[in-house]
Amino acid sequence: MLLQEPSRLLVVEDEASIRRALTAALRAEGYGVRGEATGESIEEVAASFRPHLALLDIRLPVGPDGYEIARVLRRQGDLPIIFLTAADALRARLDGFAAGGDDYLVKPFALDELLARVKALLRRSGRTPTRRQVGDLIVDEDGRSAVRSGTDLELTRKEYDVLVVLVRNVGQVLSKGQILRLVWGYDAYDENLIEVHMSSLRRKLEAVGPRLIHTVRGVGYVMRP
Repeated sequence: MLLQEPSRLLVVEDEASIRRALTAALRAEGYGVRGEATGESIEEVAASFRPHLALLDIRLPVGPDGYEIARVLRRQGDLPIIFLTAADALRARLDGFAAGGDDYLVKPFALDELLARVKALLRRSGRTPTRRQVGDLIVDEDGRSAVRSGTDLELTRKEYDVLVVLVRNVGQVLSKGQILRLVWGYDAYDENLIEVHMSSLRRKLEAVGPRLIHTVRGVGYVMRP
């Protein structure tokens, strides 16, 4: 079974706080992310990182602006481009599309909207991985299925959602708070939810193979093959 690698996203944003927030949010969704403050070495970055999608701030204080970066990326390959900018005038949007942009988001924007647009563009371009593998575990996000050693795990909806979060962040320790936010939303508050679902999920995984989900005492959980 062919398993695609995670989609690689290039973020060019000069404001460090925004760049860090975008990078963290996109990595939590399972993407490979590279953040750059400028586009001064964009040709070398694109050649080494080979992004599947780029998110570009338009107004950059140093080096080429977002429009010029888009033109460079377009010359190197056909990848979706989303412009991020505080400029909401019609002329700015038209200039963005003329430079090769596929979408345009005006700051401040909702993170959920950005994630939805990224996913939609990747899907339309055929660059969205539908299956992820950790050891002998295969998770198909489109089919919402999880199979280990050829056995369908028959997970509940929330067990599956917890599993997807862990698989998207293999090797990264996630706190209970992070898992609660990613699976139940920001209003969730009962950490016992995590323990109950994690116990059930582990039992089903370990019925057909060795432990994949490990507890890091006082910190959270991590998935390791």
